[in-house]
Amino acid sequence: MTQFASDLLRTLADRGYIHQQTDAAALDALACRQVVPGYIGFDPTAPSLHVGSLVQIMMLRRLQQAGHKPIVLMGGGTGKIGDPSFKDEARRLLTPDTLASNIASIKTVFERFLVFGDGPTDALMLDNAEWLDALEYIPFLRDIGQHFSVNRMLSFDSVKLRLDREQSLSFLEFNYMILQAYDFLELSRRAECRLQMGGSDQWGNIVNGVELARRVDSTEVYGLTTPLITTADGGKMGKTMAGAVWLNPEQLSAYDYWQFWRNTDDRDVGRFLRLFTDLPLDEIARLEALGGAEINEAKKLLANEATALCRGTDAAIEAAETARRTFEEGSAGDALPTHALAEPTIGIVDAMVALGLAASKGEARRLIKGGGARVDGVKVEDEALVVSIGEAPVRVSAGKKHHGLLVRKD
Repeated sequence: MTQFASDLLRTLADRGYIHQQTDAAALDALACRQVVPGYIGFDPTAPSLHVGSLVQIMMLRRLQQAGHKPIVLMGGGTGKIGDPSFKDEARRLLTPDTLASNIASIKTVFERFLVFGDGPTDALMLDNAEWLDALEYIPFLRDIGQHFSVNRMLSFDSVKLRLDREQSLSFLEFNYMILQAYDFLELSRRAECRLQMGGSDQWGNIVNGVELARRVDSTEVYGLTTPLITTADGGKMGKTMAGAVWLNPEQLSAYDYWQFWRNTDDRDVGRFLRLFTDLPLDEIARLEALGGAEINEAKKLLANEATALCRGTDAAIEAAETARRTFEEGSAGDALPTHALAEPTIGIVDAMVALGLAASKGEARRLIKGGGARVDGVKVEDEALVVSIGEAPVRVSAGKKHHGLLVRKD
C-alpha cells in the first residue's frame, strides 16, 4: 500500500486512479490540512455521458468521500468549440440551446454519485459559459495569452498527434487548451479550487492551468490524472458491439447497463471493482482471487454494485432478476430491451438495430453471417428473415449475452 498521509491520495492510489501528479507531496499535505475543492470538466456534447467518463465521476465521488469538495464543471462555453485532445477531426459545433439541454440531462446522473448542496463538502456544478461567454478578446489576449508559448503548446501530445497525422487543427480548437487553463484560474478565484483532475489525455491542459494560476495570481494549485482505462484485451473502455454504454437511462436500459458489467473479462474484475464500486478493498481482494466458475459471482456483484450506483438499487435488482430468468430459466425477463411494433412483421436486420443489438444494419448482417443472431433461441440463417409478432413477445439475441424483445403495440 502507499505511504500518503491523506485519506484522499491514499484512497486514490490504492484503488488505481493515479497516473500523474504535478506535486504529490504538496497536495497530500494540503489534503491533510483543509477541505480541498477539486474539479473535473465535462463537455456536454450529448444528452448523456458514457461509461468512458465514469472513472472521472468516481474520482469526484472519492474526493467527497474523503471529506473534500467536488466541483463538476460543465463546458457550456468550451463545448461550443470542442476539445481536440486525441481526436482525429474537429467536433461538430453545438448551439447554446442544445448545450443547455444536454447539461440538464447530464446533471441527473451526477446527482446519483454526488451529494449537492451548500455545505463545505457538498458538490457544486458550474458552467464555464458563465465566464467564457463574457470574455473580451483583446483584454484576454493581453492578460492571459501572454503566458502561453506556442512552441510549448505544439509539443503537447494532444496537438502533436493531429499534426503528425497531417490532420487539420483549427485555430478555434488550438485555443481550447488556453480556455481550459483559464477555467482553472477562474475556479481558483471563485471557489478556491485547488485541484484539477482528468484523464491522462488532459495532462498538458492541466499543467497549463497549474502554471497559469501561479503566474497570474501566485496561487498554488495541483493537477492529477488517471491512467487510460482499457479492457484486458486492449479495447477502449465502454465500447461494445451495440455502441456506447450510456449512463442515462433514456439512452440505455438498466438491463443493458447491468449486462455490460456482467460481461467483464475475468482479468478486469478486481480492477473494475476498485474503480467503479464502493466495496472495501479487502473484500475486492477476496473476490478477484476467485477462480473457475466462482469468478462469475464476482462479475454479478460488480454488475449489481455498478448499476445500483448509476441507476438505483431497484433497477439493479430488476436487471439481475431479468438476467437470472433469461439465462437460468430460459424465459424472458421483464427488463429486457423492448421494441413495440404497430405492424405484425419486421425484418431481422431492422429488429436487431431497433433493439440496440447492433449499431448498424451492416453490423447486424455481419452478426447473422457469423451465426451470432437467434430468434427465440433458433439461429438465424438468412438476413432476409421476416419475424412475425403475435400475442407473445419474440426474443431476439445477438450472441449468448445480448437479448431484446419484440412486442406488438396495444
